[in-house]
Amino acid sequence: MILVREALGSELRRRRLTQGRTLRDVSAHAKVSLGYLSEIERGEKEASSELLSSICLALGVPLSDLLLAIGEEIASLEATTQVRAAA
Repeated sequence: MILVREALGSELRRRRLTQGRTLRDVSAHAKVSLGYLSEIERGEKEASSELLSSICLALGVPLSDLLLAIGEEIASLEATTQVRAAA
């Protein structure tokens, strides 16, 4: 099963690490607790649209870019799942 929260969390973590930023730094700029941001990145919690906007702003990433990236990842996972189901 494809979970949006897992794809979103992975993409947020990838972008944060690409920037060389710490959870503490991003959580402070996004005004979200470090623990909650960590849970979002691990796909354990679903972030509201307001919170996603704050995290994206802290990362300097347009929300639309983030959503496009996870859309592509989910499409790829769906294609893989459909190929397996057809076999």
